[in-house]
Amino acid sequence: MRAHEDLVVSRMSDFASNASKPLVLVVEDEAALATMLRYNLEKQGFRVEEAADGPEALTRIAETQPDLVLLDWMLPVMSGIEVCRQIRRRPATRDLPVIMVTARTEDQDAVRGLNTGADDYITKPFSMEALLARMRALLRRSNAVPAKGQLTFHDISMDLAAHRVQRGGRPIHLGPTEFRLLEFFMQHPRRVFSREELLDAVWGPDIHVEPRTVDVHIRRLRKSVNATGELDLVRTVRAAGYSLDTEPV
Repeated sequence: MRAHEDLVVSRMSDFASNASKPLVLVVEDEAALATMLRYNLEKQGFRVEEAADGPEALTRIAETQPDLVLLDWMLPVMSGIEVCRQIRRRPATRDLPVIMVTARTEDQDAVRGLNTGADDYITKPFSMEALLARMRALLRRSNAVPAKGQLTFHDISMDLAAHRVQRGGRPIHLGPTEFRLLEFFMQHPRRVFSREELLDAVWGPDIHVEPRTVDVHIRRLRKSVNATGELDLVRTVRAAGYSLDTEPV
């Protein structure tokens, strides 16, 4: 009887331990690469689910609620770009960390991936060390204890606990990176920050992200925050960086 109880406790402990591991959805139609990613990620303590095309990926996301998605750009049936768009449109997955995996090397392709809502991208071929560093940095940010309270600047209000933003009573829908950018700006209004300073503060000093990534997310933040006829509060300071300000610089 005692041996049976010990076995039950052991299995429950294994289940609890396994459930606490981050779940990664690998969306990749190349079977060999998907197998390699599963092997290396499980070796590093992740749980892994797989999807071979866009519709299957969206179904898996709804069913399993992963902590992070590795999303290949070139997929059958539905492209990774469209999958990312749909992830960002759905309230339940709006903040889901997404890393786009792409064989494309042109700058405009990387920008396009970020513009659809990807938090980061990595170009094939890549090292597992580089991929793991990016994954862990994103997971640390997404699992951080939410700040509480409210920030206000001009006619923008940000409820940190509820993760809601309004401007003049109008709700503003932001992706996770744009939310963190605006939060940082509202904590330091009227100060100018360089791209490198924003990378360290918003993305983290331990993750490699190209400086142009900041420009892409700033454009997305500006587009979301500013409606027609409203003052553009996101200021570009030539040769210096960006600030949140009501006055031209």
